Amino acid sequence: MSPVLVPVPTCGGYGASVPIADPELVQRLREGDEQAFAEVVRAWSPAMLRVARAHVRTHATAEEVVQEAWLAVLRGLDGFAARASLRTWVFTILVNAARRRGRAEARHVVELGRPSVAPERFRGEDDEYPGHWRDEAAPVEWGPESEVLAAEFRGLLERALAELPDRQRAVVELRDVHGFAAEEVCALLDLTPANQRVLLHRARSRLRGLLEAVIA
Repeated sequence: MSPVLVPVPTCGGYGASVPIADPELVQRLREGDEQAFAEVVRAWSPAMLRVARAHVRTHATAEEVVQEAWLAVLRGLDGFAARASLRTWVFTILVNAARRRGRAEARHVVELGRPSVAPERFRGEDDEYPGHWRDEAAPVEWGPESEVLAAEFRGLLERALAELPDRQRAVVELRDVHGFAAEEVCALLDLTPANQRVLLHRARSRLRGLLEAVIA
């Protein structure tokens, strides 16, 4: 497979997976199977774009980093030693490329300290139950998680994710959509465990609020 320009999906693919055993997928990629390559690009590129965006200044730069990462994957497949999963290896290549680009841009990220849930949704100090949800503002019951992630909700989830700050979106997508462990997310995004937990909590809370506004 020649290292041509890689088309990077910028949206969609939420919950997408590559239903191929890792060694089989690696072998197909090494043999130049373009369908296998298209499958992993389609499934992983949106999350890769979120991760890259957490390290660089602009969306356009993040797209360039994802392109660079996929080309590096193509060039490095023969040397892939399978000490980690293929997905972890690919994302590690991506993060290294994004960090190099971020250092070149001298980028400094400041996470805005907005509350994850609007304070007015809780009872005041003079209430019988201070700090509890107000009756009219309590979270809506969504039902089983599988229902939320069913096909008819994916477009809604995609739009809600797009409204999150970059790092919150990257963390919640890696954890809840693509199934990365907390330690992997910390390594990919250069976060402390405490920061990862805070960003995940804020992202989940804001997603709940955004989705409630539509499906309530």
